[in-house]
Amino acid sequence: MKKEDCFYLGKIVRKYSFKGELLIKLDTDQPELYEKLDAMFINVRNNLLPFFVEHSQLHKSDLLRVQFEDVNTEADAEALLKSEVYLPLDLLPKLEGDKFYFHEIIGYAIEDKNYGKVGIITGVNDTTAQALFEIESNGKEILIPMNDEFILKVDRAAKTILVETPEGLIDLYL
Repeated sequence: MKKEDCFYLGKIVRKYSFKGELLIKLDTDQPELYEKLDAMFINVRNNLLPFFVEHSQLHKSDLLRVQFEDVNTEADAEALLKSEVYLPLDLLPKLEGDKFYFHEIIGYAIEDKNYGKVGIITGVNDTTAQALFEIESNGKEILIPMNDEFILKVDRAAKTILVETPEGLIDLYL
């Protein structure tokens, strides 16, 4: 399995018991969706390896307590600490309306209600306090905050996002 075919589910943050159980800090708003998985991919030395789940249960809201097959000792569990956990993209719940996953909108066109065509989304910068659309427009990069008040419509069929940005925001980049 390749990383680009998967989404980041979370990170193994600590051991839970002396029997090899681990706690995974989930990166999701809906942790209950991932409580009954059969398997997960764990990034071990830059390879995604499948690990089969014997049992799992939610532990304190965003932590998932997991017992993997063949991880039966503290030493086995220790070897997996701080590893990232992934799942195949087809396990992501489908989003409707104006909600979207960041990876899903790469390549979408951005149009502003007042400005017109802005450019093509090349990425999402979520390292700042406010996530930003990274847009390429005639060789220039434009950054537009991913603010719910700016996003008017997500058209999956046309691969377009209609926004209404404050006057002058786009002009700052051009």
